[in-house]
Amino acid sequence: MPDTAPETDTQEDTGPLTDGFHLVIDALKLNDINTIYNVPGIPITDLGRFMQAEGMRVLSFRHEQHAGYAAAIAGYLTKKPGVCMTVSAPGFLNGLTALAHATTNCYPMILISGSSEREIIDLMQGDYEEMDQLAIAKPLCKAAYRILHAEDIGIGVARAVRAAVSGRPGGVYLDLPGALLGQVMDAAAGEKSLVKVIDPAPAQLPAPDSVARALDVLKGAERPLIILGKGAAYAQADDAIKALVEKSGFPYLPMSMAKGLLPDDHPQSAGPARSLVLKEADVVLMIGARLNWLLSHGKGKQWGTAPKKFVHIDIEPKEMDSNVEIAAPLVGDIGSCVAALLDGMGDDWSHPAASWVDAVKTKRDTNIERMAPKLQNNNVPMDYHGALGVLKGIIADRPDAILVNEGANTLDFTRSIIDMHKPRKRLDVGTWGVMGIGMGQAIAAAVETDHPVLCIEGDSAFGFSGMEVETICRYNLPICIVVFNNGGIYRGTDVNPTGGDDVAPTVFVKDARYDKMMEAFGGVGYNVTSPDELKRAVIEAMDSGKPALVNAVIDETAGTESGRIGNLNPQSVVAKK
Repeated sequence: MPDTAPETDTQEDTGPLTDGFHLVIDALKLNDINTIYNVPGIPITDLGRFMQAEGMRVLSFRHEQHAGYAAAIAGYLTKKPGVCMTVSAPGFLNGLTALAHATTNCYPMILISGSSEREIIDLMQGDYEEMDQLAIAKPLCKAAYRILHAEDIGIGVARAVRAAVSGRPGGVYLDLPGALLGQVMDAAAGEKSLVKVIDPAPAQLPAPDSVARALDVLKGAERPLIILGKGAAYAQADDAIKALVEKSGFPYLPMSMAKGLLPDDHPQSAGPARSLVLKEADVVLMIGARLNWLLSHGKGKQWGTAPKKFVHIDIEPKEMDSNVEIAAPLVGDIGSCVAALLDGMGDDWSHPAASWVDAVKTKRDTNIERMAPKLQNNNVPMDYHGALGVLKGIIADRPDAILVNEGANTLDFTRSIIDMHKPRKRLDVGTWGVMGIGMGQAIAAAVETDHPVLCIEGDSAFGFSGMEVETICRYNLPICIVVFNNGGIYRGTDVNPTGGDDVAPTVFVKDARYDKMMEAFGGVGYNVTSPDELKRAVIEAMDSGKPALVNAVIDETAGTESGRIGNLNPQSVVAKK
């Protein structure tokens, strides 16, 4: 008789398994997130591979900051969180700039970063890329979460989605330690743990009393003005906003990214009469705009001396009275607030006095007429007016094209010269005026909209993200980049006051050929020196639908210090002349 019992199989049968990698993917897809902007590396390389295998679109960039800017503007364009994915520590920090940018601009975005192991980080024992990323992210975004257990991935992703889009949108950080991705659990239990976010950004109706108050203030206006901000464009309440503007008869002033919400050539547009309407208006209705530095905080020389009353629509109550008294705060989402105003205006709303409307029209038309000859010049070397004059016509012929724009003088001149004809077609530097958004935003615009993109860049601005030209070529995106090359930051004429060999701090390499960068990666490059050449090159490039870069040589003396915000530069009173 044997002295040992016969061997039996004691291992319990188990069903199908899943892991952290696939639960993250399933949670994102369940919430209609199917595009990822990322830079691969430890510990998220395989996550990106698995995402692509599961049918998600995964676009890899050369630098995390530009992937982040792409995700941020994707959120603005779609009203869903754009997702940027990075490696730990330095990669996380690179993406964090874009996350803070998204939060400042109220774009819904999620930054997902891999991270090192908690038990080592918490004891500061020197793990690979050790950093308490959650603690660093919290002050710079709307919300920040860390997921430690696979069964919590569903709820963690759901919280991130809701936080990003609800109320005032913003950036959310989601920390995924490397060990989480490899955790295994029963597939059925994993599926049950996933959460589909229901109504993530519910309507927030304004109080009836606040609507009545706002209407009373608007009725009493003699020289009313509407200011449209990019929040109005984000809201996608386009028809209602147009109806409100036209029913009121008020002149309106679009901020930069609100251009095209109504066509810039609309008869009520006061864009070319900005200085007049800001100084002379007695009642100002703010829709999706904030009284921050871009509007001189609602006070000072730009706003004149006459008393003003503000009616302010914003979903965030704390925005009210942030710089000046708000006579009629309307707290709620833009769509609901605009609809409430329209309902309350009735059918017999009186338009403003003809004297005010005519004064605005006269100023607008005079400025347009004064500008027209400058836009038709064919100077060699080009100035900003001649170059942008031809690009203005190209955009007019292609109203569905997306215009991405950054720089100093390049930004300022483009914003005032090129008319936009449809909503959310102009994307630029936003609230911070930050450089480096160009290539990331251009890539996301092409990916999210399937429309061609014209990206107008200053040579300095292009330098921040120029290597993403390779990314554009790799994905064969319909992006035409125009680099206004005047050989320097602001202009290319500064000199070293010491007479030394080093060039001045604001001067670049003379006669640089940025078009050769595009050619190096398989795109088409053009070098142009006149408005006629520029027109032919851009039309050919946009008609082709292929990656292209036009090196547009601008007079090196063109441009002013810091564009139109030179007043923000501190001045030394003791520097030697």
